[in-house]
Amino acid sequence: MATALQRNPPPASGLSRLLTTLRPHRRLVWLAALCSVLNKLFDLAPPVLIGLAVDVVVQQDSSWLAVLGFSGVPAQLGVLAVLSFVIWSAESLFEYLYGVLWRNLAQTVQHELRLEAYDHLQRLDMAFFEARSSGRLMTVLNDDINQLERFLDHGANEILQLITTVLAVGGAMVVLSPGVAGVSFLPIPVILWGSLRFQKRLAPRYAAVREQAGDLASRLSTNLGGMLTIKSYVAERHELGRLREQSQAYRLANRRAIRMSAAFVPLIRYAILFAFIAILVIGGLQAWRGEIATGSYAFLVFITQRLLWPLTTLGRTLDDYQRAMASTHRVLDLLDTPIAIPGGDRALPLSQVKGEIRFEDVSFAYSGRQPLLRHFSLEVPAGSTIGIVGATGSGKSTIVKLLLRLYEIQAGCIRLDGQPISELRLDDLRHAIGLVSQEVFLFHGSVAENIAYGSFDAPRAAIERAARLAEAAGFIEALPQGYDTVVGERGQRLSGGQRQRIALARAILKNPPVLILDEATAAVDNETEAAIQRSLDLITAERTTLVIAHRLSTVRHADRIVVMEHGRIVESGRHEQLIAADGAYANLWRVQAGLRSGERLAL
Repeated sequence: MATALQRNPPPASGLSRLLTTLRPHRRLVWLAALCSVLNKLFDLAPPVLIGLAVDVVVQQDSSWLAVLGFSGVPAQLGVLAVLSFVIWSAESLFEYLYGVLWRNLAQTVQHELRLEAYDHLQRLDMAFFEARSSGRLMTVLNDDINQLERFLDHGANEILQLITTVLAVGGAMVVLSPGVAGVSFLPIPVILWGSLRFQKRLAPRYAAVREQAGDLASRLSTNLGGMLTIKSYVAERHELGRLREQSQAYRLANRRAIRMSAAFVPLIRYAILFAFIAILVIGGLQAWRGEIATGSYAFLVFITQRLLWPLTTLGRTLDDYQRAMASTHRVLDLLDTPIAIPGGDRALPLSQVKGEIRFEDVSFAYSGRQPLLRHFSLEVPAGSTIGIVGATGSGKSTIVKLLLRLYEIQAGCIRLDGQPISELRLDDLRHAIGLVSQEVFLFHGSVAENIAYGSFDAPRAAIERAARLAEAAGFIEALPQGYDTVVGERGQRLSGGQRQRIALARAILKNPPVLILDEATAAVDNETEAAIQRSLDLITAERTTLVIAHRLSTVRHADRIVVMEHGRIVESGRHEQLIAADGAYANLWRVQAGLRSGERLAL
């Protein structure tokens, strides 16, 4: 499967973009298309049989079949019976084949496109996700791709069969009676012109429908994730009102599209009606005057319905087509989103990582904001434990995100073991770093599966050992199914402290050369903090560790403590040195110890 980075710039036409997507499956497309055409040709054969049967009964020994050597009415009817059996069997066979082929193609394209879109989505930087709601992205990955699948399942076959009908029936009518054919073709330009007009006006309406669907999905996703807040603030009625407005907007967008698409078929019926009446009268007069055979007239009357009536489905087909094109644009626009942080080419074997980190004159600003880091420099020796403290918004967590290359710096260089991280493979870089953040995310699954996340092949003994080191084994073994207990979505069946210790066990099992604790004890009780601190004393030995903390007690025994304010380092040293200096760190310590400004601190 081609990656999004290998795509050419997207053509303007939605159909062109769809055909580009189908290119790897062109053999299957051709087979499915061939079966659709053959099925329609055999489907159009019964009116021919009816015409032949009328000709046999009326003309008898001078009928078409008699000219071919079949004498006698019984023999001719027998031939028609055999032909009917063959034609119906072939029609059924090709209907089965095109159904299987188109549906398999639809499922394959849906599967591959969803995987490609999701894989590309995972490679985008965090700024992309911050600017978009997860609900809208879910709509693209799910509803929009399903919409495309539905079109390939039915719409493509209907378009092909409609084209086959017009060409085959039109050609036969021209051969039998050019005058009747000319009359029957009169409504076709009107129908096509109306179809194109409807298509042009429907396109923006269905684009609006897909946008509203994304907004509605975003609202539902947000509300389901924030149910605790909604309940605790008694906001159920307020949220129901907001959802009602969003759903009503989606409903109205659909109503505008439906009102136009529903008007198409009744208008087309009138064009077909006038053509059918003209053929009925003109063809009848020609048969009465002997200008065409009675069987030919019967064929023309029946086949006219087969030519013109399928055009009434053109509205529904165009409806499905416009929905699919609106969805195709949204999916392929996502795939065309450039990857802002490409990985480097240099390998970084995990066994060779020592863990020396250097920020050299780094400058960084979040999109649309003032610069947060200006000429920031920090050196972390391999195997050391560095505590990073400071007020909210001082840039502590940002340096972690930059080290993981979740964002791209604007200036300067970040090095790991002397190598610029921009030149390293992203997977290798992130394999070398273990992160335990304040906002722990647990997946719906068992405790053991969540501990082993990222170390998927870890044996059970290693999982249990990591849990013991994180001081999580006690509460895990007390759970109903122990390590096999399902934690629920986002770990909602566990307390905050329990989730934090599982996250720590996950990092321990990963056994990275560099460990980062980003406010890992900010939202836990004193007992959990003490447990995590005991675990850290064991796991930080001979490992580079960055501890970002709000609670200064967490970093008290670090090899060095860095104090940050407004994106720069204002103090650096060991705990005792910083207390003695009576600067920014000492003031933070007083606040957390409950002491008055200027009151003497005990080391």
